[in-house]
Amino acid sequence: MIFEEKTITLKNQKTAILRSPKIEDAEALLNNIIASSGETEVLTNYPEEYTMGVDGEAAWIKSHLESPDALVICCELEGKIIASCDVRFNSTIKTRHRAALGITVRRDYWGLGIGSAMFEAMITVAKARGVEIMELEFLEGNNRAKHLYEKFGFHVVSYRPGAFRLKDGRVLGEFYMQKYL
Repeated sequence: MIFEEKTITLKNQKTAILRSPKIEDAEALLNNIIASSGETEVLTNYPEEYTMGVDGEAAWIKSHLESPDALVICCELEGKIIASCDVRFNSTIKTRHRAALGITVRRDYWGLGIGSAMFEAMITVAKARGVEIMELEFLEGNNRAKHLYEKFGFHVVSYRPGAFRLKDGRVLGEFYMQKYL
């Protein structure tokens, strides 16, 4: 699915672009998620777990651009990809009223309104598609994300204790949230 490019003004007055990634963005998009995963322990993967390589990322981008059931949006600032999000639309009869989403923003760009702009875009696309329930998960301790999600009307509907074990042995739970559109 292709996202129509949108220019946004950040809280620091710089201009960024929300757009679908291109195949040639594969390395930058992969580097973005790897770097983001190394900046915080409350994302679901460690940097070294992204083993698909640039060719694998390019194939992933291509499949999402061609799929009617998936949307990826990246945020480009000054020629650099600094954030990405995705919506996965369910396609079966019993679940097509639901969509799952994910988002990551590089730490240096937190607090500039990128996450909010991306959520607005994902919600707009989901509503246009007829989605009734948006869903996401986040790890215990990711309070910045929780605040963003609650700002957009998501509510915790369940908690899964012990869902993730960190390298240092600590165990974190996972929250599941929904938003009715």
